[in-house]
Amino acid sequence: MPPTGRQILLSRVKELIDGNRVMVFSKSSCPYCTRVKELFASLSTEYLSLELDKCDDGASIQEVLHELTGQRTVPNVFINKKHIGGCDKTLQAHEDGTLAKLLGDSAVTYDYDLIVIGGGSGGLACSKEAASMGKRVMVLDYVVPTPLGTSWGLGGTCVNVGCIPKKLMHQAAILGQSFKDAEHFGWEYNAQVKHNWEKMKDGIQNYIGSLNWGYRVALRDKQVRYENAYGEFVEPHKIKATNKKGKESFYTAEAFVVATGERPRYLNVPGAKEHCITSDDLFSLPYCPGKTLVVGASYVALECAGFLAGLGLDVTVMVRSILLRGFDQEMANRAGDYMENHGIKFIKQFVPTSVELLEAGTPGRLKVIAKSTEGDQIIEGEYNTVLLAIGRDACTKNIGLEKIGVKVNERNGKVYANEEEQTSVPCVYAIGDILDGKLELTPVAIQAGRLLARRLYGGSNLKCDYVNVSTTVFTPLEYGCCGYSEEKAIEIFGEENLEDYHTYYWPLEWTVPGRDNNTCFAKIICNKLDNERVIGLHVLGPNAGEITQGFGTAMKCGLTKEMLDGTIGIHPTCAEVFTTMDVTKSSGDSINQKGC
Repeated sequence: MPPTGRQILLSRVKELIDGNRVMVFSKSSCPYCTRVKELFASLSTEYLSLELDKCDDGASIQEVLHELTGQRTVPNVFINKKHIGGCDKTLQAHEDGTLAKLLGDSAVTYDYDLIVIGGGSGGLACSKEAASMGKRVMVLDYVVPTPLGTSWGLGGTCVNVGCIPKKLMHQAAILGQSFKDAEHFGWEYNAQVKHNWEKMKDGIQNYIGSLNWGYRVALRDKQVRYENAYGEFVEPHKIKATNKKGKESFYTAEAFVVATGERPRYLNVPGAKEHCITSDDLFSLPYCPGKTLVVGASYVALECAGFLAGLGLDVTVMVRSILLRGFDQEMANRAGDYMENHGIKFIKQFVPTSVELLEAGTPGRLKVIAKSTEGDQIIEGEYNTVLLAIGRDACTKNIGLEKIGVKVNERNGKVYANEEEQTSVPCVYAIGDILDGKLELTPVAIQAGRLLARRLYGGSNLKCDYVNVSTTVFTPLEYGCCGYSEEKAIEIFGEENLEDYHTYYWPLEWTVPGRDNNTCFAKIICNKLDNERVIGLHVLGPNAGEITQGFGTAMKCGLTKEMLDGTIGIHPTCAEVFTTMDVTKSSGDSINQKGC
């Protein structure tokens, strides 16, 4: 019996599928078909396209395809005899790497195995780790200058305008206090003690410059290509890099890591960008800022206000609502009270409405008008410098994420990612401060970057643990913490299931100068339903970061109140206070201390 027309068509369709590595059943007028064909062309992949709208039996062929695949629409794509599907599925296969595997290694080649966008701590850690496993890696890093014109080198916020200069200026302020204490310990000196801003700034910037150079050398030694250029996605596997001269270059990679971090936010009021500075400017400011208004209640605001006051400057902090949002509020308020008791002025429940230049200079004079958040009261004041520290915005708006379909939280600009830092586009990952719902801490970004590289290229399955991460706010009285704030613990576990132990303590070094007894403070929050496991640890005092780091490790290991009680402390130290706590907050007993 001779074959039927349908059998002939079926045989013809199968011959086309079997005889061509890439077979696209298409229609010349279909934009989705055009997009798929353009994709294969961009990959330099040969394909055969049968335009059904130009075939006499095109409608019949489409029916046969429907019987074979269950798909009525075009394009209908096959690779190596395997049915891929239509436009969306083909593009998705390209994004997640399936297409490259089906085509074979020789079909799709990329310039790099990994391109990292952002040369901060997390991006550098990830790039160096990937390169150490033999991968071809590029790092793109470009700092958009501040409105004041400030820019910096490789290393990101922490190294250049964050943790490093902040801690060093904090140390400069501590040394000022040490001079005052020294007299009580018998030190006598005749020279006038004064602070030289420019000398401090130059010393800190010289150190930062050495770090910038060290990072470049480290990348070179790892054979990581570094480009001082602004990265912007044009396709899931393709990026445009624009250098400071405006020259554009294009690079492709099998995978990308976005580690662009955050930058300080500006007030949307007249004169803010023209006359105010942020922490991006402060640490390299060529002149002493003089009488300073710090706007904000973030850790950046309080840290900067603290060390500026410690250097002898007249400092005022303008606070919209609460101090250190997201941190334990008892600790935050105690840190603020200490600052206020030591000469830093606070203007609470006010926000600036304008900043006006009265006199240019280094520094000049500015007039700030502010309005109450609780009424119609208006106040004004004159300052030499206005420092904005009202929060930070994720650097995700102008890097092409929307073009390739990476999902971003519209409210804060942060990137959504799964537990393995993978975004909604499978070949694109994100680490650091731009991750939605994750901690904004440099060591977290470094850890996440290294572990991500090991999962991608080293066969590891270890993921970054974002639980019980220690941190410290370097206010004049330092605040270290690990785990839950009291507010968050109550929200999660219920107040009735918690026991708080707390106490004041007096550092031995402070006793001879006779300063600030019953000011340093420590508390732990324990879960009564889990053997009094310590779920929150908080300390306010000198060297809080050094104290908190060790207890953070203990909390990772399941620290309980019983374990603390069984630990013999080092005497005399501040940290030993955690081994001797016996007063609960619920008891209402006094926690005042008379001696060390």
